[in-house]
Amino acid sequence: MNYRTLEWRNLSVRALLGIFCQSGANISEYHAMLRMTDATYDAANQYERIETAVGLLLEQLPGVEVVWRRYFVSDFADQHPFLPREQGDAAVSIVQQPPSDGSKVALWLYLIPEGSLSRKGQATVVTHSNYRHLFHTQMHASAAGEAEQTALVFRQYIGLLSAKGCTLAGNCMRTWVFVHDIDTHYAGMVAARRACFEREGLTKDTHFIASTGIEGRYRSADTLVFMDAYAVDGLQPGQIRYLRAPTHLNPTHEYGVTFERGVAIQYGDRRHIFISGTASINNRGEIVHPSDVMKQAGRMWENILTLLSEAGAGADDIGSMIVYLRNITDCQAVDDWLAKTCPHAPKAVVWAPVCRPGWLIEAECMAVTAAGDKRFAVF
Repeated sequence: MNYRTLEWRNLSVRALLGIFCQSGANISEYHAMLRMTDATYDAANQYERIETAVGLLLEQLPGVEVVWRRYFVSDFADQHPFLPREQGDAAVSIVQQPPSDGSKVALWLYLIPEGSLSRKGQATVVTHSNYRHLFHTQMHASAAGEAEQTALVFRQYIGLLSAKGCTLAGNCMRTWVFVHDIDTHYAGMVAARRACFEREGLTKDTHFIASTGIEGRYRSADTLVFMDAYAVDGLQPGQIRYLRAPTHLNPTHEYGVTFERGVAIQYGDRRHIFISGTASINNRGEIVHPSDVMKQAGRMWENILTLLSEAGAGADDIGSMIVYLRNITDCQAVDDWLAKTCPHAPKAVVWAPVCRPGWLIEAECMAVTAAGDKRFAVF
């Protein structure tokens, strides 16, 4: 992964870029994290500056288009008038997870060369080589509680996949499940997701799905659960490998949840690696270093590196990373640690409590390596 930093001082915006590009590759891909360097502007001004910076970024990356935008916002309901409803064919995700630097908004972009992107119904579809990549965002439902909302969200997603000739078990690679007031509503979400997975044939004896289940709020306070998801159509047997890192982590079903620690997707010209939300945990399912956020950060990073290593990758292959903090007052110490530990990778640090109160920090990432397998079509 190659890294660049771009800064527009007149806008007070900085962009960190992760660029995967190799000689002879079918398609290059780009991750970018945009953040304010001056958080004193009002909300409308910050959004305007971020969007202006996106335009300038695209001018520096000619022939590239945005597939995915996730806005990390400090107050979804209050800032809703400034938020984009649509951005061309791109998938747009908005979640209330306040940036740790005190700004109103930060933005994660995923970009690829033009010509393969379309919007079909509720899906953003990238079609190239032998594959269709399906991005669904902001899936939510009206119901009385978190369990009912979770069941309806997954039912909605299964229907959307079915309309594209896909299934949850066969095609979904990654989910992000956002839970309003996670300390109260996480257990109900987990139970409903488990029941859905069992109906769809996802069990400890088959596989689950790489996922992050984290605090996050939607525009409406009545929405207790909402979800983003990524699926791939056209994969062949042997292209998917689930990451377990048994020396460091235990199977999630042992403590009642149903997600994979990570997944590696093999293509002819590269390997994509999605690491789920990962915290300071050992292979017995226990919290390591309770009450010490920096020691937890160290163990969390060790766990992530172990998962990446299992997929033949390392820290220098990370294209993007999201770091979640339970206590926003830890942000400066964590920022200083990240500057030494993972200085170049595009990353966002946000306030979002993890699913177990004792966990003070969690992170997820996506990595790309040039390890191709000629048995399979290129990306």
